[in-house]
Amino acid sequence: MSDEPNVTIIKDGEPRSSGGTWVIAIVLVIALIVGVMFFMNRSESSNAKDNAIAEAAKDVGNAAQDVGDAAQKAAKDATK
Repeated sequence: MSDEPNVTIIKDGEPRSSGGTWVIAIVLVIALIVGVMFFMNRSESSNAKDNAIAEAAKDVGNAAQDVGDAAQKAAKDATK
């Protein structure tokens, strides 16, 4: 007989992962959700700013119209 030991290795199916893949997947999903919320919030902020500017421009236009109407009325009253 030989002096080398007889070793038998038994594999029980596929090796199992430690769950690290799931942790990474969950972190990526959370990062994706946060990113989407950030860009949506930024877009809403930009829209609100644009709407405020448009409303201010409309108010300036209305004020200019009022000034024009008052000037025409004053000119008519001055010629009477």
